[in-house]
Amino acid sequence: MSEIRVLKQVLKQHRTIAVVGLSADWFRPSYFAAKYMQAHGYRIVPVNPKYPQILDETCYASLADIPFDVDIVDVFRKPADTPAIAQEAVAIGAKVLWLQLGVVNTDAQRIAKDAGLTVVMDRCVKIEHARLFGGLGWFGVNTGVISAQRQIPPT
Repeated sequence: MSEIRVLKQVLKQHRTIAVVGLSADWFRPSYFAAKYMQAHGYRIVPVNPKYPQILDETCYASLADIPFDVDIVDVFRKPADTPAIAQEAVAIGAKVLWLQLGVVNTDAQRIAKDAGLTVVMDRCVKIEHARLFGGLGWFGVNTGVISAQRQIPPT
């Protein structure tokens, strides 16, 4: 249960997401997840040196190039790349390091945790948002929130 509380807290409190490895190709998981989060009121900051713009947002070559504060660093890169990304996330003052499904690296986790960041690993931000805030209805499954814990209506 504490894991669910942490995920809810992260997604409620932090609204600016730098997506490292965001692709401009609509069929890629990174694009789909970012577009979903953008449609739910999150500010998406693409981080990919290959593109000038993605999802109508300026694309940055690195986290260090972003000229404003970022809350969550969401990583769509191979696990071996994540320790350096964790160091960059710490350097820019991010609050959360989120490693996507299949992205597991204990060194990156340690770097971020040692600096006080919340770390979410091997989870999809889109899936967790849909699961915890009722977005599963988009796919014909309108079960609301999936949890054994009684839900308190939003205020």
